[in-house]
Amino acid sequence: MASNTAFDSSELPDTRSRRLAESLLEGSGVAINGNNPWDIQVHDPAFFGRVIRSGSLGLGESYMDGQWDCEQIDEMILRLLRHGLGQRAENPLHHLFYTLRAGFINLQSKTRAFIVGEKHYDLGNDLFERMLDETMCYSCGYWKEATDLHQAQLAKLDLAARKLGLEPGMKVLDIGCGWGSFAYHAAKHYGCEVTGITISKEQAAYAKERCEGLPVEIILEDYRDLTGCFDRIVSIGMFEHVGHKNYPTYFRAVKNLLAEDGLFLLHTIGSNATHVGADPWINKYIFPNGILPSIVQLVKPSEELFVMEDWQNFGADYDRTLMAWHANFESAWPSVSANYDERTYRMFRYYLLICAGAFRARDIQLWQVVFSNRREGRYDAPR
Repeated sequence: MASNTAFDSSELPDTRSRRLAESLLEGSGVAINGNNPWDIQVHDPAFFGRVIRSGSLGLGESYMDGQWDCEQIDEMILRLLRHGLGQRAENPLHHLFYTLRAGFINLQSKTRAFIVGEKHYDLGNDLFERMLDETMCYSCGYWKEATDLHQAQLAKLDLAARKLGLEPGMKVLDIGCGWGSFAYHAAKHYGCEVTGITISKEQAAYAKERCEGLPVEIILEDYRDLTGCFDRIVSIGMFEHVGHKNYPTYFRAVKNLLAEDGLFLLHTIGSNATHVGADPWINKYIFPNGILPSIVQLVKPSEELFVMEDWQNFGADYDRTLMAWHANFESAWPSVSANYDERTYRMFRYYLLICAGAFRARDIQLWQVVFSNRREGRYDAPR
């Protein structure tokens, strides 16, 4: 770890890397060792070379290693993205390598599908229990009328349930059920029979215990292996892990599992542009092999299979959700820190705050899309 003492700007070595970094920041409102809470406080001059060489990956790794600090990373990222440093912060070689790998290798194949579960979701239920609210929802809350995180997550669950028109006795499939949030809600409050599938052992065990006594079955399984017929299908915060090569397979699987008059709700983070790629730091440390779909990438593989009934964007609500998670995380860290190291703390803090900044900048979105299996009649989506 580097020293926690920030250099005075006059004490920083006058290197080419430093001059280049400062020129990139010029006009962004973010300064090196400035007085604003979103300014970068440098503890180790090696930070400059690392960021220039490795882009966003170097920025994240140097933060994890304590080479710099920032009181408000979310506001820093907001300013950098508005300044147009998003794509420019990616090392071209890293981006090219990811694109080539994604072009030749199915990074989300069946044999690789469980990697993200082991890497991120299995990190430890003790951490997630304290960071999330009582619903254990690890996806965007719906803050239209909510005043706190728990209300926002309950509102999100109920919004999805109402969009699906859940009724007692319906057979519901939850693809990527997480810790059982929607499965519990649909069974408890709507009387549905729910099958939830996940690729995380920790999530599956937690969801089974949570839903005990309810008509809920939790299965550790990949969506490509599932059979059956369901009146309603929901997928909340899972599609980001599907991968562009598997989009046609995913939608075809849903089509085969959905009843003739059924409804399917897809809740996913989305990208403003169509491309194959991922932030190198997020890909390495948080969500391996994840890709955010664009509007085109959702529409093309689903056309001719479904009728798209409704499309809602409440991506701005993810900013508030992430900041609430961050507040919980900071408050809970002293009680769980014995189970983790300082680098994990800095990794999680950085992850939550850069994502909040990206949603605040409207660089990424959150979509809920409702598809029907060519059912008859008009569909009116609740809000």
